[in-house]
Amino acid sequence: MNADKDLSYAFTLSHQCLRLLGVWPDPQVPLNIFRPNLRFMIVTCILSLYVIVPQLTNMFRAWGNVDRMVEYVASANFSLMALCKLVATWYHGETLRTLMTSVVTDWRCSGNTCERNTMLNIARRGRGLSFKCCVAATCTVTFYVSFNLIKFYRNMHLPQRNLVYRFSYPYNIHESPNYEITFFIQLSGGVYSAIINCTVDCFISILLLHVCAQLINLRMTLNNLVGELANRSISSSKFKEGLTAIAIRHQHLIRFAKTIDDCYSAVLFVHMLAATFQLCFETFQVYTIITNKLDISIIKVAFLTFYITLVLTHLYIYCYSAERLLTESTSIAYGVYECNWYNLSAKDAKSLMFIAYGSRIPLRLTAGKFGTFSIAMFGTTVKTSMGYLSALLTMKD
Repeated sequence: MNADKDLSYAFTLSHQCLRLLGVWPDPQVPLNIFRPNLRFMIVTCILSLYVIVPQLTNMFRAWGNVDRMVEYVASANFSLMALCKLVATWYHGETLRTLMTSVVTDWRCSGNTCERNTMLNIARRGRGLSFKCCVAATCTVTFYVSFNLIKFYRNMHLPQRNLVYRFSYPYNIHESPNYEITFFIQLSGGVYSAIINCTVDCFISILLLHVCAQLINLRMTLNNLVGELANRSISSSKFKEGLTAIAIRHQHLIRFAKTIDDCYSAVLFVHMLAATFQLCFETFQVYTIITNKLDISIIKVAFLTFYITLVLTHLYIYCYSAERLLTESTSIAYGVYECNWYNLSAKDAKSLMFIAYGSRIPLRLTAGKFGTFSIAMFGTTVKTSMGYLSALLTMKD
């Protein structure tokens, strides 16, 4: 496989979907935030005017009815997450384009077979996570569309027809073709929410895993360099040149990871809050259906089940990738300790401390600089969500 095919292998899902949404940071095409893509503008307007605003308005109208409020907030919550991620990806487009240029360079300059295999193995894990997220999103969207198409069919010949999200628009929604157009725009808004969340989450995860692959290769390069000097295969001056290149490369990767965090940290803070309440709200709806024995179609129950799975999958993708990044960034320091430094002269061995010093602070993906994504955070978020669920059930009773 050549470099372009390998790169396509790693970013296929993100590339196609972000291009469809008009926010793909193409390394070959400079972006201009003052001239946003038409597709980006259309999707933003649909999410804002046909999903988020109607549902938030309905929430205030249903104030006091916990069941209704939870149902309205849940859909607005998920779409708000999608809108924040989409806007952040567009706003930081030029910065992300620089990162993608670096990624392309890494794939094209990795001539070593061992390095290429490492990158492919990590990319394969990223594709696996993307596939799981895509399956969960596809199942959720399928039941969401099926449920609403049944509603559309039942309302076709009624004088008062219901939309996907009830709202008073400045035109008569009960007349054709106003009703049909508005209904399918709202329906597409829900589909866009799932696509955006899935795509951006996978894109960030793959970028983080790319940094992990480069850190692994850097540790292998360091170990080989020290081994060559210990075996007297290279001179001390060549060793210092190689060590300088490793130190520069290490700093580049540190900046790469921090740039990702700077671009999405604020958005991920919103994501963490939204995901916590989303799990709470969706679980509350399922609990209410079961305990009250409500006459709800099996399609809606399946939709809610896959919805919860989708939210958990999105959260796990971030936590796994961030945990892997934290582990690989600290492994550089352990790599210094584990190499054959004891066979070097004291002067050359001391030079290794520059690499260890650069790894003293692990690389992290943060949620608004308040929390660090990790597997532990995944468990904490789920437990917190269930705590909110208990409080919500108490309020209802």
